[in-house]
Amino acid sequence: MDTLSYKTLSAKKEEQNPNWVVVDATGMSLGRLASKIATVLRGKHKTCYTPHVDCGDCVIVLNAENVTLTGSKMRNKIHYTHSGYPGGQKAKTPQQIMDKYPNRLVEIAVKGMLPKNKLGRAMYKKLFVYAGSEHPHAAQKPVTLELK
Repeated sequence: MDTLSYKTLSAKKEEQNPNWVVVDATGMSLGRLASKIATVLRGKHKTCYTPHVDCGDCVIVLNAENVTLTGSKMRNKIHYTHSGYPGGQKAKTPQQIMDKYPNRLVEIAVKGMLPKNKLGRAMYKKLFVYAGSEHPHAAQKPVTLELK
């Protein structure tokens, strides 16, 4: 009797060749944008996805200064950081962060959606966020990714 044998294919680090994609963040909600970017960085959109291998793509985010937050989160939400020293806690609203570093909000949101380990830190290094519409990665021939 002829039986078919199916094998689960597991991606290997050496076989990975990441693609480059460009995302335009103009008018998009921060959380929805960040979750889709995190999916692409992890590689979950590919058929060869393997949880323990970095098989995601490199993502370039343009126009990060035009991202939106719903409701009154821009004024009322608070982002905390701590230096590690006593009394070293600092609090900023998204509006304060956006005024000084327009790309930082997208970076914070995406980083929070990646794994908290070596693999997540490697995935985060493949994220490039720019406040304007220009980027220096034309040599990589990035493909535009339409997010809805």
